[in-house]
Amino acid sequence: MEIIISNSSDLPIYEQIARQIKDAILVGTLREGQSLPSIRSLANDLRVSVITTKRAYAELEQLGFIDTVQGKGSFVSGGNMELLREEQLRNIEQLLEKVYAEAKTANLSIQDIHEMIDVIASEN
Repeated sequence: MEIIISNSSDLPIYEQIARQIKDAILVGTLREGQSLPSIRSLANDLRVSVITTKRAYAELEQLGFIDTVQGKGSFVSGGNMELLREEQLRNIEQLLEKVYAEAKTANLSIQDIHEMIDVIASEN
C-alpha cells in the first residue's frame, strides 16, 4: 500500500491518509481481513506524527472501514461494503452539486458539463 502525502493539498494530512486507505478498500486493493501497517510503522514510513496516523485510523474505524484489535493491530473491516459505497456516492453527489453551481454561474449548460466530463474521461 502506497500513501502519498501532499504538502500543497488543502486536506489535513490525516484526511489524506484516511482517504487513500478508504479508496484502496473500496476498489479492492485492500481486502476484508487484511492487516494495515501499525500506527507507528505508518507514521515512520510517511514521516508524520504518530498522532496524525492514529487520527486517520480512528476516523476509518468510526466510518466502519477498519477494525482495531487491542494488541493485534488494525484490519480491513468485514462490514457492509454497500454502506461504504453509499458514502462514496454521497460524496460524489456533493461534488457534482458544487460543479453544477459553478457551471450555472459561468452560464454553462448541462451539455457543456457532459462534454467536459467526456473530455476528462477520455484523457484518463
